[in-house]
Order: sequence, then C-alpha cells, then structure tokens
Amino acid sequence: MGSKIKSLIADYKALLRSVPALIIIAYTVSTIAMNLAASKVVFQIGNVAGTGGILLSWIPFLCMDTTVKRFGARAAIMLNFFAAFIDLLVVGFFEIVVLIPGNGQDYSAFNQTLGSVWFILFGSMTAFIISGIVNSLLNATVGKLFKKNPDGKLAFFTRSYVSTYVGQFVDNFLFMFIVYFCFAPKYWGFGMTIATCVGTGLVGAALELLTEVVFSPIGYHLSKKWAKENIGEEWIKLHPAT
Repeated sequence: MGSKIKSLIADYKALLRSVPALIIIAYTVSTIAMNLAASKVVFQIGNVAGTGGILLSWIPFLCMDTTVKRFGARAAIMLNFFAAFIDLLVVGFFEIVVLIPGNGQDYSAFNQTLGSVWFILFGSMTAFIISGIVNSLLNATVGKLFKKNPDGKLAFFTRSYVSTYVGQFVDNFLFMFIVYFCFAPKYWGFGMTIATCVGTGLVGAALELLTEVVFSPIGYHLSKKWAKENIGEEWIKLHPAT
C-alpha cells in the first residue's frame, strides 16, 4: 500500500510539472465556481431544468478533452480528482469561515452563500468525478478509431464532441438525480421527477455541446502547440500509452 501511495504521489508531481498551469488553473477554478453555482436552479421548463453550474461545466470538459489528446486519459482523470480535492479544501475553508462568530452584524446572507448543503456537494462531486472518467475514457477510445490521421482536426473534434455529449449527460443526470430526486424531497419538501432528470441530462448535454463546438478549436490549437513544443515530455515518457 505504501509503495502505491508513493507511486501515485510521484505521478501527480510529474503530471503537475507537465500539464500547463493555465489548464490546471482553469480546471480547478471552474470546478469550484460550478459547485457554488450548482446550488441555484436557474431555469425549469417542463421536464428540463438546469442549475447555474451548467454555464461553466463546458470549461473542465474542454480542459479534459485537450489534456486527453496530449497526455492521455489517465492524466485527465487524475486532474479530475485533483480538481475535486481542491474544491473540497475550498468548501472546508468556507465552512470554517461560516462557523467563526462575526462582530455582531447580520452575516446570514454571507453564511448562506458560502455555506454548503452537504447533499449538493455530494451530488456535484459524484457527478463530476464519474462524468470526468466517462468523458476521458470515451475520448481516448474514439481517438483510437482514427488510425490514418489521429492528430487531424476531424479526429480531435469527433472525439471531443462524442465524449462531451455523453460525459455531460452523465454529469447533468447524476447531479439532478442525486440532489433533486433522492435528497431534495426529504430535506426541502420538493424535488424533480426521473423524467426531469433525464430531460435535463439530454438538453443540458446538447447546450454544453454547442459551447464545446464554439471553443473546441482552442483546445485543438493548444494540443497541437503542446506537441510541437514537446510540452509534457516527462509525463509522456512515463505513461506513453495512457
């Protein structure tokens, strides 16, 4: 067990030295912001609903797709867990701030904003981690189908679009199912139906796919630039086929 932990730590050190800092920052900051925004339902039309997190969820998925292309699915999945870990640290810090007594002024709005509902955090992190694994593995699998020109635009965009739609569906569905179907009726007195969870997953994934279509050329350009400049060679030498 000890050797496995040491190996994992060594892998993370190599990964964080290899992946450009901008990607790591975008990954972690968007994850934290999504968790905060997920507390608010911003729309509900029939069997489709969405939280504020839907406005940002395309960012970590674009980061994942770009990372998978250059560094492999293993790297993207590890970054997924890293972002989730940082998010938990931030949430823990917010909870400490909320618990510290104020100077007598009314901080109820502040505390309500920063204080986390445990089942929202649980649903958000569970959906984020599982969807990230699905997205990364599917992206890598689809990429292997393009044997003649694996580094071309068609290969990158196809693997990104397919994995993003499926991954985003998993993310949206799981979050709505866990939070608004399983826990909200008990703690808040209202919730969403299974049909709403599925509808939200499908429509939300389609909306986020449109965003991916708009911004995926940035990911393609970055992955080509990284390959040209040999960025991340340390990680690629350690895990050439992951």
